[in-house]
Order: sequence, then C-alpha cells, then structure tokens
Amino acid sequence: MEGVFDYVVVGGGIVGASTAWHLLRKRPGAGVLLLDKEQAFGVHQTGHNSGVIHSGIYYEPGSLKAEMCRRGARLTEEFAAAHGIPTRRTGKLLVATDEREVAGMHRLHERAGINGIEAELVDAAELARREPHVRGLGALWLPGTGITDFRLVNQALAGEVEGLGGVLRTGIEVVGVVEGTDQVVLRTAAGEELKTRRVVFCGGVQADRLARLAGLEVDFRIVPFRGEYYDVVPARADLVSTLIYPIPDPSLPFLGVHLTPTVDGGLNVGPNAVLGLAREGYRKFSFQRRDAWDVVSFPGMYAVARQHARTGARELRNSLWKGGYLKACQKYCPSLRAEDLTPREAGIRAQAVLRDGSFVHDFLLRRTPRTLHVINAPSPAATSALPIGEHLARQALDPANA
Repeated sequence: MEGVFDYVVVGGGIVGASTAWHLLRKRPGAGVLLLDKEQAFGVHQTGHNSGVIHSGIYYEPGSLKAEMCRRGARLTEEFAAAHGIPTRRTGKLLVATDEREVAGMHRLHERAGINGIEAELVDAAELARREPHVRGLGALWLPGTGITDFRLVNQALAGEVEGLGGVLRTGIEVVGVVEGTDQVVLRTAAGEELKTRRVVFCGGVQADRLARLAGLEVDFRIVPFRGEYYDVVPARADLVSTLIYPIPDPSLPFLGVHLTPTVDGGLNVGPNAVLGLAREGYRKFSFQRRDAWDVVSFPGMYAVARQHARTGARELRNSLWKGGYLKACQKYCPSLRAEDLTPREAGIRAQAVLRDGSFVHDFLLRRTPRTLHVINAPSPAATSALPIGEHLARQALDPANA
C-alpha cells in the first residue's frame, strides 16, 4: 500500500467496479485501488436492485442514459454469460389501464422507434392471451428486456479488477480530500492517507458530500427515496411469466410499481418511491438527523413538495397501508391478493435534485483537475454500468479531451 496509486475509485458498487475494471483494461499495469466504506462491495444500490436489464425505451433520444442503456443491456448479457451469471430474456409488457396511459403508451412506442428498440403494440385481447392474470386497454411489448442478479455482476467485476492487478479494499471511508498540482491525498476515517494521481468518485447516495469534500460547488442535493418491495408467495410466483410495468409518469424519474420475475424463479412487486429521512436506512421509519436536515434545509425540496405533493402523499399512504400498495398493483393484475404479498428489504435510490426543485433525469458528472465525480447515476445505472464505467475510465485517463 506504499507509494502513489495512479487511480483510486471511491465506491465499489457496480459503476465503481466497472470503472476500475475499464481503467485496468485500457492501461494494463496501472496502480488502481477500488475501495468502499462498507465491508463488502455493492452493499447499497447495487445490492438492492430489482435485477432488470432495461431496454432503454423511457429515455430521451440522444441522452447519455438512452445511449448507455442500449449498449449496457447487450454488454451485461455478454459479461454475465462469460462469468456464468444467470440471465433470462423475459421481455416486458408496459400496460395501459386508462386513456391517459394509452396516450403515453403510444408516445413510448414512437420513442422506441427513435431509440432503435424493438417494440410492439398489443391490444387488450392479445394482452390477456399472453398474460391471463393481467388486464389493460393495451400494452407495449418489449422482447429485449431481461433479468439477472447485479450483485453477482458486481462481484465478478471486482474479481476482474483484482485479477488484472488492481487492489481491493473495504471498510475504508474517505473523510477528506486534498488536491494538489500533481496528486490527490485521500484522508480516511481511520487516519490513513492514500495518495493517488487521479480519483473517480462513485459514491451513490453520498455523492454530494464527497463532491463537497473535493472542493466542488454543490448546487444540488442527493435525496434518498426508499423503494419498498414485496415478494409474491412461492405458490403464486407463476402469476406472470414476463415483466409487467405500468405506463410511467414522464415528469417523475420513477417507473411505478411493477411485477418482476427473478432469475431464481421468484416474483416480486415494487418498488414504490417514498422520500427517505436516512440515506442508508432500509427499514421503514428509518431516521438519521444529518440526512433529514439535508433534505429539509435544501431549498429545492420545497419546490419538489409543491410540484409533487399529491404523488408524495399517495406514495406515503401506500407505504403505510398495504391495501393502497395492493391497489396500485391490481390496476393491471386484479387477481393479486393481500395474502400473496410478504415484505422484503427496501432499497434506496440516490436522486440528485437541483435548487429549482427539478429532478436530474440523466447521468450527471462534475470534475476538478484531478477528480471526477458521478453525481447522478439514475436507473438504469446497473444496466448501463459497463459502458458508463468505460466512459468514466476514458475521462479519467484523458481529462483534457473529456
């Protein structure tokens, strides 16, 4: 551990692990350190991911999200196959249950054509034939969508980093960043100093705090949204054979409660999106004073509250009342029953919010001369991890042309 690393990647989730791997592939023999403050990699967003390999249909044509998702879906399947990680092409049905959603479905169909994604409109009768337990006025069929276990992908990426000579360290929390003209010193909670020529920060829900440590102007806030899931009891796990999604609200970065088959033969429902008061608190009613203060003291959150008060109230009600959550599912799957649902651990989505209250929908990067920060890595960050990691590695290797 003596000497100066060429690159340190802070944050060992799937995006950070991919970045470290691509750094070593592009510059064999470089001194690369991948570290995480937890005792294992991928504990937070990656470890609570729904496992969907997204097609990229939702995203604005020409956006980084759209480009990375399309490439990432293919690369994820190839990487998983090469490492013996299970995947399955289930396809996805986006179900419209009222006329407003039908209009949204047609807009998504047009966007699929622009984004080069295979999609087919199906009517109510065809929807019922394909999925007898699902009801709607119609649906958009996306045959290219699949499922995997992104925790295993994360582990395999970390293994590749180590196999190429990179150093892996866990339990290392960065609490200080001192940037000089030729190196960066990372100070850790244990009093250690790590020296490196460049740093890539993939801090997820802690991204704004790490950016502030590095001296960046932080005109945004990372806001945690809890995504709560239920498992469908094993006896009813064959309720659907494909992914079943509602038509999403285009003003929100969340896709709505959906039915998701898993690669191990299970079925889960979720997630919703409830404002969190603890960035890493997965239990209902989790509270952390600093995290809560960061939410309520940020001016942008008052604009969010004004714009999305009704949606926020509905999500909170459904979080507290299982019947409300169930009704959101029964819009498209009326045979689902309360006794079919058993709670499972929630996830936390790190969502960047600007001072005007707008959600950042695309990937957002910030930098100093020797540090690169992933500020916003929204869903489908797991699907996009391989190409986004390559993109970050390229920027770290050649910042002058970034």
